[in-house]
Amino acid sequence: MTTVEIRASGRIVQLKRADKELFPADGRTGAVTKADLAAHYRRVGRRILPQLRGRPLMLERYPDGIDGPRLVQKDTPCHFPDWIHRSELPKAGGTVDYPVCDDLATLLYLVGQACVTPHRWLSRADRPDHPDLLVIDLDPSGEDFEPVREAAVLTHRLLGELGLPADLMTTGSRGLHVLVRLDRRAAFDEVRAFAHDAAALLARRHPDLLTTEARKAARRGRLYLDVQRNGYGQTAVTPYAVRPLPGAPVATPLLRAELDDPALTPRRWTLATMAERLEAPDPWRDAARRVRSLGPARRRLDRLRAQEG
Repeated sequence: MTTVEIRASGRIVQLKRADKELFPADGRTGAVTKADLAAHYRRVGRRILPQLRGRPLMLERYPDGIDGPRLVQKDTPCHFPDWIHRSELPKAGGTVDYPVCDDLATLLYLVGQACVTPHRWLSRADRPDHPDLLVIDLDPSGEDFEPVREAAVLTHRLLGELGLPADLMTTGSRGLHVLVRLDRRAAFDEVRAFAHDAAALLARRHPDLLTTEARKAARRGRLYLDVQRNGYGQTAVTPYAVRPLPGAPVATPLLRAELDDPALTPRRWTLATMAERLEAPDPWRDAARRVRSLGPARRRLDRLRAQEG
């Protein structure tokens, strides 16, 4: 097996077994090796690192490729280099020493550990109880993506009514994520309650299309507005992360106008096509300007709920 040395962030990262196939050829694309995965994360580095810095991570690893066992890793093993940042955070009955990816060298080292997909917390390690992201996961009941596009438009519109600019992204799997950037004043309980109430209002407005029922049997074919990720220790897929699915789809930020494209699917962009996508302007380049406090939105939401109750 080949070992490749990569210079990044002022360090030399050794990518062992660089020719190891992580994604088999599937008739549409060729096999994807660990070196190919590292090349992707290096290519998207400028866009993915701002989404990762300062956040505890959950690593989704496939040492034997995506057809092999899935390993979910939250702790930072002692064999990880000392220069990889860590954050020791409480859990029930103890603590977890989470890895934190603050630079490209760390990201490439994680690829070397066969981490296909890094999943990030919605809060940062310095204030783990106070999220700076709210996520609504649009989870369809079937394979038809049209309800997802429609739900995303409706969710984006409601958040606009509430004074909350929203970001959009494909998950690379089945649905879309709608994200709101927060100023970290509100704790997780308040953020989750707000997300739940906003989702309930949407489902009440569009009962034939949307539901907040967690039980699949109760959804009756409707799209599930999932807000359960908005809690301490929960994670969401990182933008520009590769998903462990055939074709190596990539979770990709969107412009609002792209929701109107009937060709849009959750797996529209892949490891093989991401270079072309990166030639376009970053849909999230003005993200810092979209940070909001939840208080005014909460008051607007309560007024709407009372009016439409």
